[in-house]
Amino acid sequence: MAQKLDKILVVDIEATCWNSPIPEGMTNDIIEVGICLLDTVTGEITDNRGIIVRPERSTVSPFCTELTTITQEMVDEEGIPFSEACKILRKEYLSQSRAWASFGAYDLKQFQKQCSALNIGYPFGPSHINVKTLFALKHQLQHEQGMAGALSLLNIPMEGTHHRGVDDAKNIAKILNSILKK
Repeated sequence: MAQKLDKILVVDIEATCWNSPIPEGMTNDIIEVGICLLDTVTGEITDNRGIIVRPERSTVSPFCTELTTITQEMVDEEGIPFSEACKILRKEYLSQSRAWASFGAYDLKQFQKQCSALNIGYPFGPSHINVKTLFALKHQLQHEQGMAGALSLLNIPMEGTHHRGVDDAKNIAKILNSILKK
């Protein structure tokens, strides 16, 4: 149960990916944790940040760089260990005390899998909001939309670079705010 209901932590991750089967010996690793806080009363979006994470079980493929703009050099030079990223979520964003939101269930499942595989404490509390499903329900859609489609339906311009966690988190917060306002 979320103890702090003043703000919702909005999260969007990017992970290593390939345009073919996962290479032998590699596993999807989180390479960016995009985060921001959505004030549930004012709708203000604050503390928008992208944490670059050094992958421990894979490398950044050319396809992944093309999709996300994140390079192997970037994660080598700027990346921090996944365990450190989880500590930042807990300490600076109070992630275990707040409801948190993501667009779909991928982010939730990837955090669960990676925390389990690396024996790192899960950084979130139990209150997860699936914005993708909530948006489809709120707007009585026949099927769920991607983030870009949801923004388009709301006539909200996409900000930043799609498939960069830092930018997608802020865009998801805008979608969630539109749901909460009505």
